[in-house]
Amino acid sequence: MMDFELRYGNEVLSFPLKEDTTFLKIREPVFNISEKDFKSSVKEYLDSGSKDYSNIGIVISDKTRLCDYPLYLPWLLEVLEDDGAKPDSITLYIAYGTHPRQKEEESISSYGNIYKKYRFVHHDCNDMSLFKNLGKTKRGTPVMIRKDILDSTMLITFGAISHHYFAGFGGGRKLLFPGLGEKNAIYHNHSLFLNLRDKKLEEGCQPGKLTNNPVAEDLREINDLLPERLSIHGILNSKGKVCQFLFGKNYDDFRRACQLHDHFFKSQSDRQFDLVIASGGGYPKDINFIQAHKSVHHAAAFVSDSGVLVILAECRDGIGTDTFLPLFRETGWNQMFEKLSQKYEGNGGTALAMKAKSERIQIHMMTKMDEEICQLMGVKKTNAGQIRKILANHKGSMAVIDNASMLIR
Repeated sequence: MMDFELRYGNEVLSFPLKEDTTFLKIREPVFNISEKDFKSSVKEYLDSGSKDYSNIGIVISDKTRLCDYPLYLPWLLEVLEDDGAKPDSITLYIAYGTHPRQKEEESISSYGNIYKKYRFVHHDCNDMSLFKNLGKTKRGTPVMIRKDILDSTMLITFGAISHHYFAGFGGGRKLLFPGLGEKNAIYHNHSLFLNLRDKKLEEGCQPGKLTNNPVAEDLREINDLLPERLSIHGILNSKGKVCQFLFGKNYDDFRRACQLHDHFFKSQSDRQFDLVIASGGGYPKDINFIQAHKSVHHAAAFVSDSGVLVILAECRDGIGTDTFLPLFRETGWNQMFEKLSQKYEGNGGTALAMKAKSERIQIHMMTKMDEEICQLMGVKKTNAGQIRKILANHKGSMAVIDNASMLIR
């Protein structure tokens, strides 16, 4: 036996693993960032444009998708101001999408002291007065985006690339939409996860997949309707720290960032196991179940049919939405699917994806959520002691993933 540490919220817990356990890991990115190179890349972009600094919009992620903002946002702001921009001409937009607004102390922690010095706008997808309709995609998604961001004389998006379990990738073009989109427009895009003809989830909606993925292709079409901007793409390591930056102006640059991310975070093994034990990556990756579900989804792909997934996901903030659990009170998959096909809302696709996993495999979750909630989702709540017994008694093949939020099969 050997001990292995897994993160759970802000804790690190140790579990004994058998010697023949397979370790599923990412290819760790090498740190390659310098202040000089970062500022030079931003300056090169500024020098290639009109330099109208009267209304600068910078779009950033919320607390669930951080990009070492306290360290690197000041570098960006310094370049802008050294080149003539005034602090009061700069607005930073927090791209919540449909996520709830974070608390002030969470914002200070997420963005550092600049949160107190610059104008930050907390996006509200429910405020219909904010939006302008730029048209409709061929799949019927209304491109409803904030009017004030469209008025920016210079636009910059700044966030980390990630795998997204049905949109292919997060970050990049998702910062503007759904990040600064209107709620029903966002839901329409997300509803493309549903295959209405066959009453199942679209097979092409997978992490790491941008082609033949209706959600991703819809986002590509939306991207082409949005303003030109500088995009700063962060590549994270397994600890959630930025190791590399890629700078770009168009969708091809975004694709290159996705390909680099894929190189590091797509597993070299396509094997499945009888049991997988995984961590959601700790806080903030497991801050609530909607965020932790990405880890559940990634790890479950490595589990054989009827196998066992043991997942550590604290979920200190509970589910993270009011629109997820009610779907589990429907009588089954068909009823859940029918309800969402009539009116897609909230995290409906997440609920269906979770339902599919809980019917295919056994899921044991160490979490702070109530046991009743776990049972409703088809999950067995467990604790560290019970996990150690499961591991000790297991006879089949076994694998461990120390950060399932970042590794895909």
